[in-house]
Amino acid sequence: MEKDVKEIITKSINKNIYIEGDRVVKLFDETKNKADILNEALNQAWVEETGLSVPSLLEVRVIDGRWALVTRYIEGKTLQEMLDEQPEREDELLKWFVDLQVDMQSHRCPALRKHRDKMNGKIAQTDLSATLRYDLHNRIEAMPRHNDLCHGDYNPSNVMVDNNGKAYIIDWSHATQGNAEADAARTFMMFLVEDKKVRASKYLKYFAQASGCKIKDVLDWLPILAASQSVKGIRKQTGFLKNLIFMDEKGLEELYDEQI
Repeated sequence: MEKDVKEIITKSINKNIYIEGDRVVKLFDETKNKADILNEALNQAWVEETGLSVPSLLEVRVIDGRWALVTRYIEGKTLQEMLDEQPEREDELLKWFVDLQVDMQSHRCPALRKHRDKMNGKIAQTDLSATLRYDLHNRIEAMPRHNDLCHGDYNPSNVMVDNNGKAYIIDWSHATQGNAEADAARTFMMFLVEDKKVRASKYLKYFAQASGCKIKDVLDWLPILAASQSVKGIRKQTGFLKNLIFMDEKGLEELYDEQI
């Protein structure tokens, strides 16, 4: 199969992504759970039905015993590439990034898994103390119950901009329905994990302005999301995530720089 491929886009631990003519093939290795792959395909199909701008899912294949998802190829650049190449446009591009997210969250996709169910499941998998897990579960139950479309990994690398300037949101493996502030909190958290503190604060300021939410309502989700992310066991993130899990309200507020 690889002999016919024009270009390898991405190589990672459990998948390779190729361009094959006017299609993108995401080829998983044997360690990737089949149920997770099929769930990603289902998420993509459900999100497509909302009318949101996403690459069309074309087929699910098995190639040499390995599962693959095939979507339409969007020729262009990711928003991350644009940020890297044009740093002077950061504010403009971040505002566009936020506007796309707020529009996404205005859509409804009732077939998707509930975000709170996913968070409760992840926290149950952690090695945190029973008391702390109980506290985190209670925090989740105390959060407002919304049914916004949440991406689950909304970052500039998951926004493709075609050669005509149209944006497409890609990679729906973590999609859920739930609280828009939680989805924003994860984006904010991952900017911090990447040590992009200024960008994180700019992003959160623009999100609050565009969505009308309160900064505090986003920050309140951080201990929950940090606990969920810790399940992945990424060594370089461990210390930062642990600090977030135990951080009090004052500490959370200090993560956001109001002066940006």
